[in-house]
Amino acid sequence: MHTIKEHVVSTIKLAFPVSVGQLGFMLMGVVDSMMVGGLGAAPLAAASLANGLFLLILIVGIGVSYAVSPLVAIAVGAKKYSDCQTIFHQSHLINFLLSIVLLAATYIFSDLIKYLNEPVKVTTLTISYIRILGLSILPSMLFQTYRQFIEGLSYTRPAMVFTILANVINLFMNWVLVYGKFGFPRWELDGSGWATFSSRLFMAAGLMLYVIYSKNYKDFNVLPVFKKMNFPVIKKILGLGFPSAFQYAFEVGAFSFAILMIGWLGTKQLAAHQIAMNLASVTYMITLGISSAGGIRVGNALGKQNISEVRKAGFSAIGLGAALMACFGIIFILFHNFLPSLYINDPGVISIAAQLLIIAAIFQIFDGTQAVGIGILRGLTDVKVPTLITFIAYWVVALPAGYLLGFILHLNVIGVWIGLLLGLLTSAVLLTLRFNRRSKKLISI
Repeated sequence: MHTIKEHVVSTIKLAFPVSVGQLGFMLMGVVDSMMVGGLGAAPLAAASLANGLFLLILIVGIGVSYAVSPLVAIAVGAKKYSDCQTIFHQSHLINFLLSIVLLAATYIFSDLIKYLNEPVKVTTLTISYIRILGLSILPSMLFQTYRQFIEGLSYTRPAMVFTILANVINLFMNWVLVYGKFGFPRWELDGSGWATFSSRLFMAAGLMLYVIYSKNYKDFNVLPVFKKMNFPVIKKILGLGFPSAFQYAFEVGAFSFAILMIGWLGTKQLAAHQIAMNLASVTYMITLGISSAGGIRVGNALGKQNISEVRKAGFSAIGLGAALMACFGIIFILFHNFLPSLYINDPGVISIAAQLLIIAAIFQIFDGTQAVGIGILRGLTDVKVPTLITFIAYWVVALPAGYLLGFILHLNVIGVWIGLLLGLLTSAVLLTLRFNRRSKKLISI
């Protein structure tokens, strides 16, 4: 039996590389925004709109891939190692086919952007940019295939290393392609899209080759080849993966719809939202590392049928996530005027973004709690009710409240963000109660 302190320490060790990797993935967007911010408010607004809409598509694939690590962790806990390899190959097939579907969806959806009632210049830039981003779906999903598999085996550092290296490539390629260095044409916002594609291609190829040739995985066949369909395993992956995808889609979709609403208020408001959301997303990505680590540890304990350890692993992860996000909230409050100036020189945009960071500081704790709650419930393979909870939190609470406060009560962009805060609070409370109930029920079985 482990103490809560031991669980916290173990979770930190497992979560740190995942958090750095998640942070690195998000920092690609931060770098893109900083580079594009030098081009003016319209390209920055277009980047905000495109990234928000594209993430809504990509998150479906990423959400499905998240099913692999808890399934592998449960198999490891039960010492059913042959099941791990089967899960890997079936997930590889699923992720590849899903990539093709999502790529087609991106191009179809790009034609609909002109009907979103955004400024003409922002719309034109957004359509071109999101089509380039769509090409990065294939390498992103290949990366996820290998990443989720080895993280389920509790190897979390390799994905972190390749993500950090990819950020260096992304930064350099942004500088070259956005501003036209070394004889390349000045592609501006489109150049940022191609920089993102090249960095994600590197991530996928690098991690794949590492896993194939590493001695750590010599007991598994991890070549990127398609095996005969194993329908029971496919059903298990999709049964856990699609609800997980919907969980993130409901959340990301709500924030993307918030982008549309804020776009109705004006370009400066949209640019300010992009800055504040970029910063809040960085802290969220770090907490996702704790969520993943908590899910893996809960899955291992579940595979061992040690229910007491399931509860300790889950609640220690929730406490860790909430405490970390509280620290980030304090940083947002202390530096709310300075942080937006790293993105843009427009005083109007900086002023609005500074106000939004105060609200972001408040919802940090709730954001961290709900993020970890989703992860540890996935470790229990409990996804259906949490999916309903996320729908209620964001589409029944957050968006209607945001519209009411922002447009009916005329609180502008501040009102929209308060609505998002209320949604995160709802999600955090309900998911925590759900884990408490489900883990207690396991004890009684």
